[in-house]
Amino acid sequence: MSTRPENANESCVGPNSTEAGNATSCEGCPNQQICKTAPKGPDPAIPIITQRLSTIKKKILILSGKGGVGKSTFTTNLSFALSLDEKVNVGLMDVDICGPSLPRMTGLDGEQIHSSNSGWSPVYVTDNLSVMSIGFMLQNPDEAIIWRGPKKNGLIKQFLKDVDWGELDFLIVDTPPGTSDEHLSVVQYLKESGIDGAVVITTPQEVSLQDVRKEINFCKKVGVPILGVVENMSGFVCPKCNKETLIFFPDSGGAEKMAKEMEVPFLGSIPIDRRIATSSDLGESFLDQYPNSIAYNSYMHVIAEIKKNLG
Repeated sequence: MSTRPENANESCVGPNSTEAGNATSCEGCPNQQICKTAPKGPDPAIPIITQRLSTIKKKILILSGKGGVGKSTFTTNLSFALSLDEKVNVGLMDVDICGPSLPRMTGLDGEQIHSSNSGWSPVYVTDNLSVMSIGFMLQNPDEAIIWRGPKKNGLIKQFLKDVDWGELDFLIVDTPPGTSDEHLSVVQYLKESGIDGAVVITTPQEVSLQDVRKEINFCKKVGVPILGVVENMSGFVCPKCNKETLIFFPDSGGAEKMAKEMEVPFLGSIPIDRRIATSSDLGESFLDQYPNSIAYNSYMHVIAEIKKNLG
C-alpha cells in the first residue's frame, strides 16, 4: 500500500524509498524536503504496533477534509452507541493533536494518563469505553500546541505502540481535517495490522463537499476502504414542533449525490439538534439522553449502516 502524498505525481518513489526526496521525480514537489530528511525504509515500530493492536478486532478512521463539520461530535456519539452493549469494548483515540476535544466530549476533562509495566493506560468513560488523547497530557487546557510534523507523528506512533488498549471490538480514530501528516502516519502505522474502513463526515454545502472529495480520493490512493459518507447538520429540527428546516442548503445536490458520483456508500443524514451540542459540552451521551429525538433515529440508522458495511 502506498502512502505517498495526494499531490505527488505518478512517478513518485514514495516516502519510504531510499531515494525519497532525492529522485528526479521529487523536483518541485512541495513535500520534497520532508521526504528527504525523514528516516528511510520501513519503520521498525510497525511490527511492534501490529503486535500491540492484534487484540483489536475492528479499526475505523473518522475523516473529513473540512473542519467544523461535527466530526468529533459524530466520533463521540458513534463510540457511545457502540458501547451501549456492555459486551462490546470500544477504544477512542484522538489524533487531532492541535485541537483535542474528546476529553470534554466524553466527560473526562481534567483526567490524566497513567503508565504501568504494560504501557500507557487509556482513560475510561465506562468499563467498556476508553479514551486516549493529548488533552490528558496538558497542564493547561488552553495551552497552544505548536508542533511540527515529526513531533505530531511521534506522538501518534506512541499512542499506537505504547497504549495498552487490551481486547477491543472497535478502535475508533478521530483525525484532524485534511490529508496531511497525521493521516499519512496513521495509515502507515496501521497498514500491517489493517484498517477496516473510514467514515467520511461532511455538511451539505458545496464548500464542504469540495474538500471531502479530496478526502475520499486520499482514501482511494492509500488503500483505505471507505465505509461511507455521513451528511451532518443536514437540517435544523425545531425543538417545539419537530419540523426540519434546511440551514446549509445543498445547492449541488448534497452528500448523497456526491457519494453516488464518487461511487462510495452514503450512510445517511443527521440533522442539527441543539441538544447534541449541549450534550457534547457537558460530556454526556446524546443518545442516552434523548432516545425519542429525530436525531437519535438518524444516528442509529447511520450506525446500523456502518455495522452492515463492516460485515
